[in-house]
Amino acid sequence: MFLIIGYVIVIGAVLGGYLPHGKFSVLIQPFEILIIFGAAFGTFLIANPMSVLKRSISFTVRALKGSKKKPAYLELLVCLYAVFRLAKSKGDLALESHVENPESSALFNNFPGVTADHHALEFLCDYLRLLTLGTTNAYELEAVIDQELEAHHEEDNVVPDAIQAVGDALPGLGIVAAVLGVINTMGSVTEPPEILGEMIGAALVGTFLGILASYGFVGPTSAIIKKTLEQDAKFYVCMKAALIGHMQGYAPQVSVEFARKILPPEVRPSFKELDDAIQNAPTV
Repeated sequence: MFLIIGYVIVIGAVLGGYLPHGKFSVLIQPFEILIIFGAAFGTFLIANPMSVLKRSISFTVRALKGSKKKPAYLELLVCLYAVFRLAKSKGDLALESHVENPESSALFNNFPGVTADHHALEFLCDYLRLLTLGTTNAYELEAVIDQELEAHHEEDNVVPDAIQAVGDALPGLGIVAAVLGVINTMGSVTEPPEILGEMIGAALVGTFLGILASYGFVGPTSAIIKKTLEQDAKFYVCMKAALIGHMQGYAPQVSVEFARKILPPEVRPSFKELDDAIQNAPTV
């Protein structure tokens, strides 16, 4: 939401400052737009595989929706509590049927927000599966989780870095469009001054569009995607803390309290909120 509001403010501020003294029609230059953004898209395809393009679209949509909020983290903590309570009462092997088919699990189906996040559910089930296979060393598991999270972080950051590279190129592509406009103008030097003025103005629109798109839209979009990814990574760190607590033999409520404490203040449920929620945690 704030991303869209930011876009509107940028457009409003630029046009609001220009229109009282200039003509809007001068800014409408289809060929300049084609040169700049067509070339930008081409450079993106040259530098990145198709998978990055697809993830760029999905990550931008994800940034538009915003990062996960407190209710999502509260639901995750209650889900973890329910999982660990089952494991404590019936043993880790009791989780086997749930982690093998989480989509049809009577346990996980109580938490639609968790099951809707396919990657997070897969991450959780993978490590719960290791518990059912007999993994007992919490420190070894923590090292594996850290390596996976680091690899996941590096893989995700390819997307905002690729978008930022396009943003960095846009001012230069704007200059390319402007130079082509000047070349076109130089072929019409016999025209009257008012016509030459319009042609030069149209050429300069290329520079304007390239700089505006870079610093007003593409660069900030790359930044908010990166911040959204960093914030949502806390979802996985939360699961990691709870898993390690469970493996070290703590009670389910203590394990989820470890996970709660590491969350940033803006998404961290209070102790009472979590305590009230787990009192109503579903059982299977």
